[in-house]
Amino acid sequence: MDAQEKIKSQLQENDVMLYMKGSAMFPQCGFSGKAVEILKACGAKFDTVDVLSNPDIREGIKQYSNWPTIPQLYIKGEFIGGSDIMMEMYQSGELQEKIQQQLG
Repeated sequence: MDAQEKIKSQLQENDVMLYMKGSAMFPQCGFSGKAVEILKACGAKFDTVDVLSNPDIREGIKQYSNWPTIPQLYIKGEFIGGSDIMMEMYQSGELQEKIQQQLG
């Protein structure tokens, strides 16, 4: 299975998926840490993929989304954005709404 197929499979299996550096318990960069905190503040149940331990996924996810940076958030397979976009959406209430729709 190549990286693109693996990414598609991960996104189909998980409603809220965060591609990040490190893990939710041990983020390896500030932006990834911020993304995890935002998702926790929303009460989201989410899974993560550590791109540092998966170089194929690290490059593959950038191609998949056509977005050059990590972290990357997906809800129901839809690319949402990185930590700055997540913060803007969180502050406006839009992110909580999207996550509630996913839970309900």
